[in-house]
Amino acid sequence: MKKILSAFIVMIVLMIPRTGSAQQINWRNLTGNKTHLLNVNMGWDYGSVAGIGYGQKLRTKLPVVVNVEYSSPFGKKQFDDFKTKLAVQAEVLKLGDLSVSVKIAAIYRRYENSYATLSGYGSEFSTNIGYYRPRWYAAGLVGFDKAISTHIKNGEPLKDTYPGIQDGWYVPTAGNFSYGIVSGYSIRRNDVYLKFGKTVTQDLKTVPASPFFLQIGFNRRF
Repeated sequence: MKKILSAFIVMIVLMIPRTGSAQQINWRNLTGNKTHLLNVNMGWDYGSVAGIGYGQKLRTKLPVVVNVEYSSPFGKKQFDDFKTKLAVQAEVLKLGDLSVSVKIAAIYRRYENSYATLSGYGSEFSTNIGYYRPRWYAAGLVGFDKAISTHIKNGEPLKDTYPGIQDGWYVPTAGNFSYGIVSGYSIRRNDVYLKFGKTVTQDLKTVPASPFFLQIGFNRRF
């Protein structure tokens, strides 16, 4: 039963929206007094997903943005499945138009169905490397999303099938590597971007049933 439960945990965690929801920034446009970023996005990430975010550029020598993000899949119940992030991202290297940025995030996510309710904490590390200009940019991205600790509250169907099953915390659970490309175009205080990529689980062998993610996003700088 323990092996069956472990497999169930991993399967469910891997269905929760992953790094595809991360807010993208054109670092060449984040200048002057336009230090606030409002983001809306939608796309495909194991299913149809929509998200919002807000970022604030700090007054530091190194370009740094602190942001919060929320994403949720489309469905009848809008708030039973979701993911939230508190993140810090920075442009750590600039050589002409070449830019390297990194992002570190703390994650809280929730997933619910008739079998179980999962609430978990995790972390994310990602990096973008690409060519950035004031009007447009294109970059490659690599990320790792780790579900560090997950609490499971079992539903009646599982309790009926496995009477001895217990609620509780499980550490660790699962993780995903993701990679892809992102490109954006800027008009005045507005940025539009398109991101596409693929995910593989942390063993680098297993591919999720829906491995590709796609996101279209819009930033408003003010």
